[in-house]
Amino acid sequence: MSENILEVRHLKKYFPTKRGLLHAVDDVNFSIKKGTTMGLVGESGCGKSTVGRLILRLTEATDGEILFYDDDIRKYDREKMRHTRRRLQIVFQDPYASLDGRKSIFESIAEPLQVQKIYQNKKEMEEKVYELMATAGLARRLANSYPHELDGGRRQRVGIARALALNPDFLVLDEPVSALDVSIQAQVLNLMEQLQEQMGLTYLFISHDLSVVKHISDEIAVMYLGQIVEKAECKDLFKHPSHPYTQALLSAIPVADIHHKKKRIILEGDVPSPMNPPSGCRFHTRCPYAMDKCKECVPKFKEYEKGHWVACHLLEQ
Repeated sequence: MSENILEVRHLKKYFPTKRGLLHAVDDVNFSIKKGTTMGLVGESGCGKSTVGRLILRLTEATDGEILFYDDDIRKYDREKMRHTRRRLQIVFQDPYASLDGRKSIFESIAEPLQVQKIYQNKKEMEEKVYELMATAGLARRLANSYPHELDGGRRQRVGIARALALNPDFLVLDEPVSALDVSIQAQVLNLMEQLQEQMGLTYLFISHDLSVVKHISDEIAVMYLGQIVEKAECKDLFKHPSHPYTQALLSAIPVADIHHKKKRIILEGDVPSPMNPPSGCRFHTRCPYAMDKCKECVPKFKEYEKGHWVACHLLEQ
């Protein structure tokens, strides 16, 4: 068995529309080692949230393999996938939308335990719910509250408690702090790190905010228009960004120093439509270094340095 808890191979998702196929995810490959965090970053609409949903089979992939402990879960039938979902969970971006407003906090956290029929004894289930609330930093007095009575930070903690209810191995964190205030963001991120250390969890952390991803990730993959263009260890990516798109993203990170002079890379033009992606390199329409080759040939996603993968013709020069 490999050291990777998850491996994604040639993952694709095309959505049929009246105007043709929308290429949401197009030939994505990556792996995540057990107990680590991989950050998946990119602009809105690049397909990063779709990747998270495909991994959990909340949305079915068009093609490709999703290997969980070396076993392709795309081949699982409905019953086997239901049992596997205990080990694969998700924390959604909007905690208010992801919780049922008609259910109390206690009922929301207890729901996955009831669906999976973990406890036959009501007292044992109650103890487990209160334990999960304590783990997620929720006071016991909030058990009978409803989502609209809580602030965003507490609502997201309820989402985290629900995700942990079935003792999962792997969590997809889909923009889990983007809807929260900055001070609350830090609290939730620190909680996620503590839980990872205590429970040996593995995360796919999806975000558009590179400064947040830098704080929590071991590895980072950068997505553009349905494809991963660069993947490296966190420190390496920030120190030596190799793809022009990654360089532009990093240049846009705010620096809390008025004397710091940092050159901002401004990308010209709009993001092309995933309905009709450009030929060759998908970034060539906005790349300041684009060559004729970039317009014609799709760059190979290659390992140019140990652990540092890039899809760019410039590195082949």
